[in-house]
Amino acid sequence: MTDIGALLKAFIYLISTSLLYPVLLLLVVLTLFVIVHAGTFFAEWLERTRLKKCRPQDLPEVLQHGDPQGIVSHRVILYLQRLKQVTNRPPFLETAVENLLQESTLALWKSMDRLRILFRVGPSLGLIGTLIPMGTGLAALGQGDMTRLSADLVIAFTTTVTGLAVGTAAFFFFTIQRRWIEEDIKNMELATELLASPSERTPHALHEPAAN
Repeated sequence: MTDIGALLKAFIYLISTSLLYPVLLLLVVLTLFVIVHAGTFFAEWLERTRLKKCRPQDLPEVLQHGDPQGIVSHRVILYLQRLKQVTNRPPFLETAVENLLQESTLALWKSMDRLRILFRVGPSLGLIGTLIPMGTGLAALGQGDMTRLSADLVIAFTTTVTGLAVGTAAFFFFTIQRRWIEEDIKNMELATELLASPSERTPHALHEPAAN
């Protein structure tokens, strides 16, 4: 029984120590991703700060008859272009428009999944990267190896800081970008109502009141 317990402890210890370098590698990858995403985030932030202010009551007229360039984000502009292409195809128009709106909305929320995963995984990896060196450091302390203990403590604290920094940055980006996406979806739904609804009436239906 003692041999089985010692074997299990050795096996768990082997698993724990073997996870250290994969965790460090993942933390490096996540840090690089956050840095790259920060550039994309600030590029979009600059774009949105340069958008012209439009009163809520004037926005429907701009989307339907005006030029929305410089008033709404590039996501809404791209959606408007796709929407106009769909409304030029009368068969199954209502279904096609609804599918386009749902597909575009889903794509926007999917783009947030990486940030959602990041601000949860980052601190978890930091905690794992802290506990593993602490175990080996305590073992080194029992053997009187202060050099090994110091090195393990440095790894433990730096992984904690890195994981928390990654999670904090990802949560910040997620919070701001979610607000932007909600605004874009609202504008996309408004544009769909304005541009797709009148097109659902056929030319025959437009002339019916005049014929009566």
